[in-house]
Amino acid sequence: MSDPIHLADYEELIREVLASDGEFRLYPHGTSMLPLIRQGRDSVALRRLDRPARALDILFYQRTDGSFVLHRVKEVTERGMILWGDNQIVLEYGVTEDQIIGYAARVFREDREVDLQGLAYRVYLKLWMCPVIRHAVLKLKWWMGKVFA
Repeated sequence: MSDPIHLADYEELIREVLASDGEFRLYPHGTSMLPLIRQGRDSVALRRLDRPARALDILFYQRTDGSFVLHRVKEVTERGMILWGDNQIVLEYGVTEDQIIGYAARVFREDREVDLQGLAYRVYLKLWMCPVIRHAVLKLKWWMGKVFA
């Protein structure tokens, strides 16, 4: 079995690639961006964010504890950004522009690029970003896991 890869070991390389207007392919670990991004199958192409972050952007950033996160902007406020994973109902407050490393310019489901301007993705955003729908689906998913565990 090979040793696990730690993003901290590649942070400098990622920042260099993005600073030179390059693209860095990242294969996210975890479930926070389900159902859009599935661990082990999907990936994102990170690019340098050369404009202010805005709602619905998927950002790759570093928390103050040093961990790296790929989450979506829910809202931009005067006190920082509010972010959450697509598979979460808990919000993260106060993320600042200087914590951003890059953004997901492209998303790949397996090796097929998701059309981020297409109708299917726009419908996904409209439905999934609605807190009532998201909360209901995630609660049902949790409940089904308890009942059928």
